[in-house]
Amino acid sequence: MTLPPLAPFPPASLRQGIVPDEWSAFLDAWTALSNAYLNLPAKDFSSAASDEGSLVKFLTSYFYEAARSGTNDGYFQSEKAIGLRRQCFLLAHRLLSADRIPSSFLQWGFLARLSHVFVRSERLKVLLDDLWKRQGEKVEPSLQKLKASLIKTLDSDQPAAAEEPLRDLVPLLHSSPDIAMFFIAGSDFLDSLCSAYSKASPSFKPKLVTVASLGILALTKGEKPKFSLLSDTLYSLKSNAESQQKSGQPSLLSDLVTNTPIVPRIKDSGASDEGARVKNLAESLTSFRRSGLARPKKFVRRKVDKGKARIAEDEYGHGAFDEVHVHRMSLVTQLQDLFPNLGSGFIVKCLDEWDDDVEQVTAHLLDDSLPSHLKSADRTAQLPTPSQQKPIDIASHLPPRSTPPPTRRNIYDNDELDQLTVDASRLHIGRKNESLTADNILSDRTFAPNKAAILSALATFDLDDDERDDTYDAEDVGGTIESTVPGNDEAEELRDDRTEEALFRAYSMSKEAFGRDPETRRSSARQALRSETGMTDEAIEGWAIMLVRDPWRLRRLEAKFATFDGRQNELTSTRWVDSPAESGTDTDGGGRGGRGGSRGGGGRGRGGRGRGRGRGGGNAGAGGSAAGPAVEKTTQVARQRKEANKSSRANHNRREGRARKMARAGFPG
Repeated sequence: MTLPPLAPFPPASLRQGIVPDEWSAFLDAWTALSNAYLNLPAKDFSSAASDEGSLVKFLTSYFYEAARSGTNDGYFQSEKAIGLRRQCFLLAHRLLSADRIPSSFLQWGFLARLSHVFVRSERLKVLLDDLWKRQGEKVEPSLQKLKASLIKTLDSDQPAAAEEPLRDLVPLLHSSPDIAMFFIAGSDFLDSLCSAYSKASPSFKPKLVTVASLGILALTKGEKPKFSLLSDTLYSLKSNAESQQKSGQPSLLSDLVTNTPIVPRIKDSGASDEGARVKNLAESLTSFRRSGLARPKKFVRRKVDKGKARIAEDEYGHGAFDEVHVHRMSLVTQLQDLFPNLGSGFIVKCLDEWDDDVEQVTAHLLDDSLPSHLKSADRTAQLPTPSQQKPIDIASHLPPRSTPPPTRRNIYDNDELDQLTVDASRLHIGRKNESLTADNILSDRTFAPNKAAILSALATFDLDDDERDDTYDAEDVGGTIESTVPGNDEAEELRDDRTEEALFRAYSMSKEAFGRDPETRRSSARQALRSETGMTDEAIEGWAIMLVRDPWRLRRLEAKFATFDGRQNELTSTRWVDSPAESGTDTDGGGRGGRGGSRGGGGRGRGGRGRGRGRGGGNAGAGGSAAGPAVEKTTQVARQRKEANKSSRANHNRREGRARKMARAGFPG
């Protein structure tokens, strides 16, 4: 049975010129023919699946246009277009499951576009897994050519040229772990990603991180995870990160650990001994996490729930449609750049689930860990188009009236210009005197001050008059007002003076005694000062602080307390006394020696009770003398005292005594 050929799917430039009715007819024709091809027997279908056949060309052109269409492209969002897409997937599935596969379907470009359109399809993952097992050696040449081209571009000075191929490759890496492992095997591609990361722009770095994370996570999937290859890959990334860390540049590993779930995924994979070693290695990678590399979460101000909401429709037929904020639309656009097959309505549901967190939504979409209500939701759902119907006027029964003019208030109300009473001769546009220049202003002496007035004003000043001398203003010279009130208690004033004197003398001896530290407050000097003045520690320390701030007060206290005030403490006698017993004996002998003994000291006495001549000490036997009998005790005491005073006074006493006697006699000395 021979079927009519399928026309290739038109590009976007041609689709724009097709009217909706014709496009609907085209979709019906493609859907009917696709269904007919699916119902062909295996032999007839194999003959139709040639590289030059219309079926292969149609599917190639369809997936090429579908992968590059936007989510808001109406040519792919209608019910008929969705039905055609389902038929195209079934045709591609039958072709890739056959033993004889068209060569164009084994190229990475077709597989990447197919994965782009059905990125969340589990049946596609199973199909690609089976294709790699059966026809992997035929798919590898195309992938190897792409890998070599990407390595060369990433290692060049312009790594951004690889952005478009990497963007097309990401859906294929996500849908086929085997192809992802093919790219990550060997260190050449991973080293190129690390090299390009240091030179990439901020917008290109997330794509490099996505490719690297998909390749690393692919090693943990399957019945037998490739722990050996995973360990080598992590060691390679770690060595590169350490070298980048020394130069102070961010590394690909830091971005991977910070913004992707590779560490928890590796830790959750496997329980063998080899897997345990890889887990320990992954745990050590957490030290490379950098908070500065985290993708910034855009702040969304939450509206306070006040119990208010838009009405769906009121009694007058007014409808209220939900408009999406421009910020929410920007988040939807970001996610559609990564997942173009998802509809805007489905993405909005995901954003509502995770509070507009794009990072979490992306991670859950990549991991296929959506909640059950989102898994069962339509992934192609679009946001409703806002109604353009003009709202009905509720107050249509009221008669129309003109809008009252707005009222205003300012400081120029009711002035001449407001009342239009200003003279027209006073009005001018722009500068009043446009011809007036600076030279004219300087040459005009109309408003210049009169020279005679200036001279007369200067004559009023006496040039010989001395200026006022304010040297002694601060010295309280002249009559001043007493600050004290007459009749105050003199005892209180005396007590204040004594307190201030005690504080000043303590301050003069040691300023450290007024410190504010605990050691100073516990010192004996502070305790003595508190007991003497009756003041607290805070008052004593405050007195010292105010004294430092007031130099005039310091001078006044120095003048008041640092000079001699006429009072002198009682001075004790400095006469040497050997012992109380000897002192009493000497006093007794001196007393009995009469006046001569009292004046001449305890010397050798001759006179009895007369005035004496300075050498008598009264009765030698009673008073004791150094020249007396050696057996007498008084003689021994007198000799000891004589020898004791000899070193300090010696002949000075005798010389002074002679001088006094000569003065009394009236002789010139």
